[in-house]
Amino acid sequence: MARKILCAIDGTKAAKAAATCAIGLAKVTGSKLTFLHVDVVPKAPKRTDFWDARLAPAAEPQSNKYLSAAAKMATTADLDGAMCVLVSGRNVAKAIVGYATKHKYEHIVVGTEVTNELQRILLGSVASWVIGHAPCPVTVCR
Repeated sequence: MARKILCAIDGTKAAKAAATCAIGLAKVTGSKLTFLHVDVVPKAPKRTDFWDARLAPAAEPQSNKYLSAAAKMATTADLDGAMCVLVSGRNVAKAIVGYATKHKYEHIVVGTEVTNELQRILLGSVASWVIGHAPCPVTVCR
């Protein structure tokens, strides 16, 4: 039975489903729950057609909004003590697995909006990468 559950969230409907699932798992197992959001940062932030470094400070309030919403869901479900963590990284999946590994989480819950193989091939999937590299069981929610 997992004692530490990590739930990755990003503001999508799938992330909300993951949060709901993780809260339920934590309640049933008596586990500690941590919500994690990854702020994506480019390798070398600079002003280009694809990235404007001036936008970086705007990301943190949005990230905190996602984390606050997840914490409120936990409180509403009578789950006390859920933690919220904000990390930065260039690769979301690697950041999730790296955090889980470093802090010895025993279960990861993620959401996915990828519904078929073609989407996974063309768009990639954070959930697929996490499943393949996580040091613990992973639950994927839609």
